[in-house]
Amino acid sequence: MPKTFARFFQWFLLAVIAALLTPVTASAADHTALERDARNIYQKLLARVPAAKALSRNALAVLVFPEITKAGLVVGGQYGDGVLFKDGQAVGYYNTTGASYGLQAGAQKYGYVMFLMNENSLEALNRNDGFEVGVGPSIVVVDEGMGRSLTTKTINKDIYAFIFNQKGLMAGLGLQGNKITRLND
Repeated sequence: MPKTFARFFQWFLLAVIAALLTPVTASAADHTALERDARNIYQKLLARVPAAKALSRNALAVLVFPEITKAGLVVGGQYGDGVLFKDGQAVGYYNTTGASYGLQAGAQKYGYVMFLMNENSLEALNRNDGFEVGVGPSIVVVDEGMGRSLTTKTINKDIYAFIFNQKGLMAGLGLQGNKITRLND
């Protein structure tokens, strides 16, 4: 009986994660709220983090995911919607989805901002319905120590990302894949 319950629990968890990761068609009202939240988060990041402000001056575009939900127990998943800003205007809506497998347990919410620094990074985002993080453009996650040393001379990667507002607890080791895909407007 315990083995049957464990198998049922794994299938149930997979079904829940698949449901969470299934993109939902967004309405114009949803886009308006998403854009408002993304702008607010982005402005707060620029006000608090000097490195983000410096990157914003040279970025071709900025992709903002105000909230991503991640959960897992052995098998995990994550999902969130975001907005691509270019020259201060919203030019596209995207989602990020991911799956993971390994020794993990928990749930958390967080957001991130990606500064796309060159045409290569922007083209990769729009090619083949998005891109997989870790494949294609080089992405650097900026931490506090690195942020202090960023200057116009040291900015040489395709994409710089800032993670913020982490809430909850997610711990573990495992394999993880993440894809960013353009939503139909």
